[in-house]
Amino acid sequence: MDEALLRSLTPNVLTVLVRRGADFAAAEDAVQDALIEALRVWPGDPPRDAKGWLITVAWRKFLDVTRVDAARRRREDLVEEEPAPGPAPAVDDTLQLYFLCAHPSLTPSSAVALTLRAVGGLTTRQIAQAYLVPEATMAQRISRAKRTVCDVRFDQPGDVATVLRVLYLVFNEGYCGDVDLAAEAIRLTRQLAAAVDHPEVAGLLALMLLHHARRAARTAADGSLVPLAEQDRGRWDTALIAEGVGILQAALARDRLGEFQAQAAVAALHADAPTAEETDWVQIVEWYDELARLTDSPVVRLNRAVAVGEADGPRAGLAALAQLDASLPRYAAVAAYLHERDGDLATAARLYAEAAHKAPNLAERDHLTRQAARLNTRRRR
Repeated sequence: MDEALLRSLTPNVLTVLVRRGADFAAAEDAVQDALIEALRVWPGDPPRDAKGWLITVAWRKFLDVTRVDAARRRREDLVEEEPAPGPAPAVDDTLQLYFLCAHPSLTPSSAVALTLRAVGGLTTRQIAQAYLVPEATMAQRISRAKRTVCDVRFDQPGDVATVLRVLYLVFNEGYCGDVDLAAEAIRLTRQLAAAVDHPEVAGLLALMLLHHARRAARTAADGSLVPLAEQDRGRWDTALIAEGVGILQAALARDRLGEFQAQAAVAALHADAPTAEETDWVQIVEWYDELARLTDSPVVRLNRAVAVGEADGPRAGLAALAQLDASLPRYAAVAAYLHERDGDLATAARLYAEAAHKAPNLAERDHLTRQAARLNTRRRR
């Protein structure tokens, strides 16, 4: 790989993109992405025309980013800050696009990744974090999905399960991440619930509503995160909670339990508790057992360890945690919390600091850093 050649071509490629209409900052980003792609591809498949290759790849990357940003702006213009209760009043093409991207020629995981990137507006890094895989692995998965569907006709929409998975991940990114897509995910799930009679669609809608009901209480006036146990429950949206619980009860009555219904049941138990101390943790552990049976997800087992720690004591929670892979996202944060509850402040402070270093967003990093500082202050007294 001739890196000197790449450096010499960079100004020319940048000039071409600007002349084609790209603003300078976006053009710089696109050229950098193209250079990274060249470093990956050229050693095994060098192009005949290096400059032409870089221009083509950089321009495509600029167009991809532009389309994603434009789509996101259109969605933000359509979606109000808070989702309106009740059935969605109108249907647009977005939900149909979700189904078309979930094409039968793709595996479910590839279909989800492609839809999140092409329609959901998430970055490759955000999708990789949701799937607990390296960003490079997810980039390859999305590229393969694009190649798979580039020559097929989109007249065979994908199945409901794949679309549900996409909507769940879009909501999760909007609820916990840097991109506010939660209200859009609720809007589309309402549309899907109106069109499809399926208990898991209802379960997902209930889950979203119950989580979204806590939105106003999740952050303090300075923007810092407020843990669930410390939230002002008077700020929770009781109308959304009542709607979510009603939808969940109707779904559970059909006796076709799925993972979204089980997750919604956990959220409903939190919403039903007047105070954090009155939370029915024993029943929450039972629901996490159901979830683990349904999904065998390491993230579910991580959350279950927290619930076990609340129901049976921190040492029981630590024992459950010890059975999991320590490289799991938020493992260190859970371990820190359980060690603090067990009275080991030194270990808890160290783990909070470690968790802050690995935090996926600024708000979570700041919260964990403050937790570590709080415990270190207590130890010095």
